[in-house]
Amino acid sequence: MDPSLYRVLIVDLSKLSYSVVERKEYFQDYLGGVGAGIHLLKEFLDPKIDPHDPQNPIILTIGALTGTFPMVSKMVSLFKSPHHGLLGESHGGGRSAIALWQAGYGALVLKGASKIPIYLTVDGDRVRFKEARALWGIADTGTVGRLIREREGQSGYRSILRIGRAGEKGISYANVTTETYRHFGRLGLGAVFGSKKLKGIVISGKRSIVPKDKKEYLKIYEEIYRECTSSPTKKYHELGTSENILPLNALGALPTKNLQAATFEKAKTLSGENLAINYLGRRIACSHCPVGCIHLAVLRERYPDDPYFYKTTFVSYDYEPLYSLGTLLGIGQVEDFLRIMIAVEKYGIDAITTGVVLAWATEAYEKGLIGEKETEGISPSFGDTQTYLSMIERMIGSESEFYQRMGRGVEALVERYGGREFALSYFGNEISGYHTGPGAHLTHITGSRHSHLDSAGYSLDQKIFKEGKTIPPKEMAQKLFEEEALRQVLTSLVLCLFARNVYTLERVKKGLQVFGWDLTESDLLQMGKKILIEKNRLKKEMGFEIENVSIPKRILETPSPFGPLEESYLRETIHHFKELVSL
Repeated sequence: MDPSLYRVLIVDLSKLSYSVVERKEYFQDYLGGVGAGIHLLKEFLDPKIDPHDPQNPIILTIGALTGTFPMVSKMVSLFKSPHHGLLGESHGGGRSAIALWQAGYGALVLKGASKIPIYLTVDGDRVRFKEARALWGIADTGTVGRLIREREGQSGYRSILRIGRAGEKGISYANVTTETYRHFGRLGLGAVFGSKKLKGIVISGKRSIVPKDKKEYLKIYEEIYRECTSSPTKKYHELGTSENILPLNALGALPTKNLQAATFEKAKTLSGENLAINYLGRRIACSHCPVGCIHLAVLRERYPDDPYFYKTTFVSYDYEPLYSLGTLLGIGQVEDFLRIMIAVEKYGIDAITTGVVLAWATEAYEKGLIGEKETEGISPSFGDTQTYLSMIERMIGSESEFYQRMGRGVEALVERYGGREFALSYFGNEISGYHTGPGAHLTHITGSRHSHLDSAGYSLDQKIFKEGKTIPPKEMAQKLFEEEALRQVLTSLVLCLFARNVYTLERVKKGLQVFGWDLTESDLLQMGKKILIEKNRLKKEMGFEIENVSIPKRILETPSPFGPLEESYLRETIHHFKELVSL
């Protein structure tokens, strides 16, 4: 076992001080990642605290196999979410995890708040607090990253995490950008950075590790590498998740125009295939990943009054933004989608939530729940790119009640203006792009972070639909619980979930063994269940009651591939799930 994994760097931003402690039991018993992180969060968090309070801690963790095998290159962040007041959990790629591993820590804990804007540098055992008043107020996350790079110079293997204007302003779904095209995307980590006057973090180091059994390590490594670069993982290199557009559209499961429909007439234009043929500029990868799933489109825009010169911008894309900033808004042109995506990336806001908020506002305007008084003279309509860009600008810059509520998500808007029946969120977290059937919506309801990635109910829906059957609520609850429990193991190791079929429990066990861990597959599964139950217990202490969920009528009205969904089925499944997680 790597003893550096047990080292936790605790940074007090109020005192501009730091210390290093060991939490061997958290990592030894839970492998790191979300398992160790949830225990660190419990140690430092008052569950009833206001998310903007300086004492709301940020926990950043890596796992037992970080830096040793392909696609084990993500970092977990845990905090109390300013977006919905419950457990905040977000995973980021890029170089952040490997950098923290090379710096010699298993976790970084940030508590307190600075009196002035700062950014933090962690280079092995050297921790520095750098003044960032000149960076505060710079809206563009790309510019912030460039300026920090220029200040710090070249220092070997390094990761830069930073926020834009949205995080400074406290937009509840502001994200943290890392390495330009990766993010800690959902539930408002950027807003917590902003409340702490923390503009960014630079992490670097030079350590490495030697496996216990080199020969066995190389054998397992080569086996995993082959799997990662072949089917089914290979598809993430070729088209990325944007390949989902056409199959979901054909299935009648692609949320369109605030889910007034589940097919989009211009789906082919927004498809991964069209983007790859006509717009793909390059592919890049997170550290230690041979797949390269990050696809960058090229947007060429002519400079005003100049017939020869163009501004060229690389824009990352994948399925979720294509859904939320594309089909959900009725945007049918690639260039228009990319322009909205650029604005979202610039300010550092979550693409999924932004799209759902704009879609709600469009329908609320159409129904007369809001008017030009609220929108400041803007008349939103589906497919109107310029209007959406203007609304994003006002959300960042305006102090009006409407735009401030937009910056807090759909629930804040519904609270003031109504329209819950078409508000696409559960427990304050806006939904992802799958109207595949009951499983997808149940994942959003029962999942510990209310994300489609928690238990992948969308995938279960498609399997059940293909087999031409339905399953009773109790069985559905059991399948969702087992899948999410398994994913707690994977996210404790903090591997990319695109590699979930590569990292079977048997492979995980063997990989751990070459670094001195002695765990059975049964041990791993039990660990996952314990972590999942622990997360739900912490949420309950925060005030979470699963059976209090409000199910939007729109979800029940717009047919899924299974036809209209039944609220009674959803609620019975929720009841059985509650028993499984001991709520």
